[in-house]
Amino acid sequence: MQQNPVISVLAQNPPYSAAMPAGRPATKPAPAFGQRLAALRKERGWTQNQLAQQLGVAVKTVIYYERSSPHPTTKTLEKIARAFQISPAELLEGTLGKNTAKKTGPPSRLQQLSERLATLPRSKQKVVVQMLEGFLQQTGN
Repeated sequence: MQQNPVISVLAQNPPYSAAMPAGRPATKPAPAFGQRLAALRKERGWTQNQLAQQLGVAVKTVIYYERSSPHPTTKTLEKIARAFQISPAELLEGTLGKNTAKKTGPPSRLQQLSERLATLPRSKQKVVVQMLEGFLQQTGN
């Protein structure tokens, strides 16, 4: 009896194996938060399943956090930070402001003055700051 060619091919190359990654490949890069979360998880040597168990959520939720969630809720941040035994600020480290466009062109006049002010001796910096604070107080700002 001759074996069906489809079954023969499937027997040699099974459609799924343990070595294959779970889920569909990402079509776009993960947001900064997701990249940070995945990096922390890998530093700890945890799988997505282990992190899901730590958080008490489904593995699909961890996958969503790592691949799609640009801004998790405060509650979620606190829960994840507790799992890693770090502060929420440490969890967000390096993720804030990555999506904002960088200003192009020369620095503004205020930036230029600020840079010049930083080169002055401390005593002169204090005088300029006091003058500026006095002016802003007079204008109600």
